[in-house]
Amino acid sequence: MISVYIGMGSNLDGPVAQLEQAILTLTNHTELHNIAVSPIYSSKPVGPQDQPDYANAVMRLDTKLSAIALLDLLQSVEQEQRRVRDRHWGPRTLDLDILLYGDELIDTPRLSVPHPYMLERGFVIQPLNDLSPELMLANGRRVQEHLSQLDTSDLVIIKEV
Repeated sequence: MISVYIGMGSNLDGPVAQLEQAILTLTNHTELHNIAVSPIYSSKPVGPQDQPDYANAVMRLDTKLSAIALLDLLQSVEQEQRRVRDRHWGPRTLDLDILLYGDELIDTPRLSVPHPYMLERGFVIQPLNDLSPELMLANGRRVQEHLSQLDTSDLVIIKEV
């Protein structure tokens, strides 16, 4: 089994409900085990500001699926929830990103792990810290160390999962 962390985000069509549906779908999948989910946070959008605030969370799970098979699964869940890719960093019903796949480093046209922007984003590091503050990252630093260097003052817990 590989321990995986998934970033979750939504800012359209009932963002909290979108995350809850994705959590339910993934929790019921037979290849995903030992699932834990951070609280859901409200955050400002990255990129274009002419869009609603986001609901964000992080899910931890164990799986035997390959990274690409997991990516395919996550993208199918996004499609089930009517994900449309109109513009880069634009609004979306659901965004599911593989943040960490064990301690593997992956750099392919379809997938980069660790997620290339995760250390810059409080809405990723805060919920990741909620789940695993002592987790050692590829750069040799713990999640909690990265959290202490980010401004997370705009994050508000909107729901405990």
